[in-house]
Amino acid sequence: MAAMTLKERFIYSLEKKEVDRVPVCSVTQTGIVELMELTGAKWPDAHYDPEKMATLAIAGHEVLGLEAVRYPFCTTVIAETLGCSFDKGSIDTQPYQLDHPCKNKDDVAGISVPGDLLGSRRISAMLEATDIIKSRVSDDVPVIAGMIGPAAIAFYLCGARNYLKWCITDPDILEELIVLGTRVCVEYANALFERGVDAVVIIDSEAGPDLLPPPLFGSLVLPHYKELTREMKGHSIIHICGDATDILEMVAVSGFDGLSVEEKVDIAYASQVVGDRLCLIGNVSPAATLLGKSPDQIKKEAKQCIEDGVGILAPGCGIAPHTPVENIRALVAARDEFYE
Repeated sequence: MAAMTLKERFIYSLEKKEVDRVPVCSVTQTGIVELMELTGAKWPDAHYDPEKMATLAIAGHEVLGLEAVRYPFCTTVIAETLGCSFDKGSIDTQPYQLDHPCKNKDDVAGISVPGDLLGSRRISAMLEATDIIKSRVSDDVPVIAGMIGPAAIAFYLCGARNYLKWCITDPDILEELIVLGTRVCVEYANALFERGVDAVVIIDSEAGPDLLPPPLFGSLVLPHYKELTREMKGHSIIHICGDATDILEMVAVSGFDGLSVEEKVDIAYASQVVGDRLCLIGNVSPAATLLGKSPDQIKKEAKQCIEDGVGILAPGCGIAPHTPVENIRALVAARDEFYE
């Protein structure tokens, strides 16, 4: 078939249509130290400053060769907007949480969606970065924005201990936070779509089996995923860290166009489970392989991912900050060699 543009290839893959070759990009964070040094757009400033965020994100496409522009580089935008506090991190460490607003069940009633959600400091910076990116890259290049999902929002708001306790003892209380998170995601995602974003990645590892038993995923989270995907006005991807094997069937009916998984998920098996219901994305190990192995070893693992049935070749999670540029380029080269 005729060669496709990067955006056509990406969108067709999400829609499970025939493509000339599997796209290769990252739907998770792309900020690496070499790019920061090259562009001058460094963490932690690039998490907060729209100009630096856009510059570093675009470098992931223009320097690394990834076939999309993906931003931001942290998972704190929504959580900070809703009242969580964070340390900003450093040039090679992510921001990390210092405190959460829901210390007990009574605190949950005091949490609400801000009236000026889109005008808040962190989200307005994201929207401005979107405008900058769209003005600087060709319309043929897909733009991917990431945000945490409803379960992750609940986790950030109430803390790990309460999250794990309440999912058993007080699921109704936890669901109140998940409902709020869903509303935030819908409003925020649709604002991004209005500015030209091609896909939104919902990062919701706290919904996965590593933390939440699959039956509780089905009762507490899945109904709100279905609402979220109905209300979002564009293509959507769900990313779940850890071993998501036990919830593949439920995710396949959630309404997302794509599912991004770590290397703990067997792609060949996952392909059999989800079939044509969504696009599998991944799942080259970002730490063991992209950070720790040679370009030739990276190519071998990447080609196996394509062989096993990924619809989009990508790292299985966020790229480690000290990953060498040449190793990410090897991921792209592996895809090219696969089709020679």
